Amino acid sequence: MKTVSWGLDIPEKEGFDLIVCGGGIAGCAAALSGARMGRRVLLLEKSTLLGGLATIGLVNYFVPMCNHRGRQVCRGMAEEFLRLSIRYGYSTLPDAWKDGEPQEPTSACYQTEYDPWLFAMQLAELLDDAGVEILFDCTAAHPLTEGGRIAGIVTDSTAGFAFYPAKQVIDATGDGGIAAKAGAPTVDGRNYFSYFPREITLDSCRAAVESGKINRAVRTSPGGAANLYGGGHPEGMPCYVGASAEVTSRYLLDNQRLIVARRREDPGRDQRELVSVPMMPQFRTIRRLAGDYTLREDEAYIHFDDSVAAINDFDRADYVYEVPLRCLTRRGFPNLTVSGRCASADGYAWDVVRVIPPAILTGQAAAVAAARAMDEGCAVSDVPIRAVQEELERQGAGVHFDDSLVPASFDRAAMRVQKR
Repeated sequence: MKTVSWGLDIPEKEGFDLIVCGGGIAGCAAALSGARMGRRVLLLEKSTLLGGLATIGLVNYFVPMCNHRGRQVCRGMAEEFLRLSIRYGYSTLPDAWKDGEPQEPTSACYQTEYDPWLFAMQLAELLDDAGVEILFDCTAAHPLTEGGRIAGIVTDSTAGFAFYPAKQVIDATGDGGIAAKAGAPTVDGRNYFSYFPREITLDSCRAAVESGKINRAVRTSPGGAANLYGGGHPEGMPCYVGASAEVTSRYLLDNQRLIVARRREDPGRDQRELVSVPMMPQFRTIRRLAGDYTLREDEAYIHFDDSVAAINDFDRADYVYEVPLRCLTRRGFPNLTVSGRCASADGYAWDVVRVIPPAILTGQAAAVAAARAMDEGCAVSDVPIRAVQEELERQGAGVHFDDSLVPASFDRAAMRVQKR
């Protein structure tokens, strides 16, 4: 491959304790957590709204945060953000969960839809009030590294390139780009043919009026409609590897052309209107860190001594997991932590970890670990883990799942604590 060299003198800006790259849901949690612990935080977001897939990506759905039987699993900032998302807009939260965890078992799950645009603005207000410095329309272009340590982040905006020094950096980009550019090993994901814009129709408007539920006025109008497990993916079509501008562009073009073609052939097209289109690729897995530990699907019901988040499988009842801090770190990169979709998990476990509630919790945990590393003057992978866990517990986040959540059918004698 031919290469070119491009030397530039880049202006150096003020430094920060913590720079969070990516203002998706995980990045928002990381930035807020860092600011609440008294750190000076810069959040870099390349779009004009916060929330990432949870807002501009139109995946406006807090998946179940419980065991599907009335017991809450995901807590901390995941619960705070869920409640924020429905504070001023519509909600599909079941009545059983309106006032917290139900007193009796129920099949109704702790889940809700919400207004994505309003939630994005509420996140901005929340972080701004907490003292987070937010730069919109500003890309975290490249980390400057010195022997694995990140000295800071080069940004790109309409003003040109700029350099912001940092003590700690969190990659919450969703695509692992900062980790990869820093030289950390990463793993590419694979994505099915899925693209879900929203439309209103005369029928959907009537349904909204008749039901008194405003969210029924909007329906999905998909291009590709493959599901999480690949059902509906066109036969013979390769999966999309999203860590490539060429592949991502082809994915977008294929989907947008399909939507136009369907509308072209629709005799009732004058009775429907597209009202929202994803403002980012709706890829589930793009690229993640190959961390100090990689969580696997078969590691449900295992306690990790360095766990920083207790989470549940959003799609299957009773499955509970713990996320070790090692899934967010890589030795040799002492001031880099990842969160959200960048966390180190394999196969279906990557799906379990990447959705909204776990993404929030790994963002919260990444910031706590980064702050502790600053205090100790050590690599984030070497922080005193109990101090991190105690701070997360003080913030209301569950570090270990309660053993009473483990189903009776599981051989409890096989449960163990996995140590570093």
